[in-house]
Amino acid sequence: MTGDEAEALAGADGDFYIRDLQENIAAGNFPSWDLHVQVMPYEDAKTYRFNPFDLTKVWPHGDYPLIKVGTMELNRNPENYFAQIEQAAFAPSNFVPGIAASPDKMLQARIFSYADAHRYRVGTNHAQLPVNLPKNQVNNYSQDGAGRYHFNAPSVPVYAPNSVGGPAAVEPAVAGGGWENDGELTLSAHSLHTEDGDFGQAGTLYREVFDDGEKARLLDTVTGAVSGVKTPEIKERAIQYWTNVDAEFGAKLRANLGAGQVESDAEAANKV
Repeated sequence: MTGDEAEALAGADGDFYIRDLQENIAAGNFPSWDLHVQVMPYEDAKTYRFNPFDLTKVWPHGDYPLIKVGTMELNRNPENYFAQIEQAAFAPSNFVPGIAASPDKMLQARIFSYADAHRYRVGTNHAQLPVNLPKNQVNNYSQDGAGRYHFNAPSVPVYAPNSVGGPAAVEPAVAGGGWENDGELTLSAHSLHTEDGDFGQAGTLYREVFDDGEKARLLDTVTGAVSGVKTPEIKERAIQYWTNVDAEFGAKLRANLGAGQVESDAEAANKV
């Protein structure tokens, strides 16, 4: 879809994608996605040519082939959009035993922020809503908070340990699941590896993956975004950013914007 088509559609039918999804599911044209994983041995991660937990990078399939896990299919529409969609609360902090958080910095931030947003957006006891309710029984000593739907029997004390048969914690069935750290993989800021860079994969995507139509639409989209920048120095920084991705793309962007090269203060001073 081109930028012009998207702009016209947004004004004429802002719910196009939601309606398209709902109508196709109702008609039995269930959308589906194959789910794959990639597995990198721990020893490889320590010396790989770029940080394997940098979410701006992809792991080349030649190094770590895709392993198909299954297929995800949407085959049922919600009966009530607010109750079943808008109140749904998914959080990456919900781990099953045997899986733990990686050092991915974005994941580390979202482990806190997603659940925190749910508490603000839906309520303290959002996990008790039918759309979020666990399939298995949950026993705990939590009893208060806004929007409390389920509660412990009055005879059960709200502390542990106790002598009247209250719920007790059990060891997980799967041991481990944490991330080893021998000094190479940490949660601290990382330095770029020798072969690493911020623009290499983006340039490869543009030059070797995009076809001519995709390249043209990308140029149109970026041109539209940068054309709104009023400060010449900021516009020049944007052009330089995309030039770092691909020199040809940067030149086309500069031509589209009708922007000349902005002199730095040092260059202007030298001319004086």
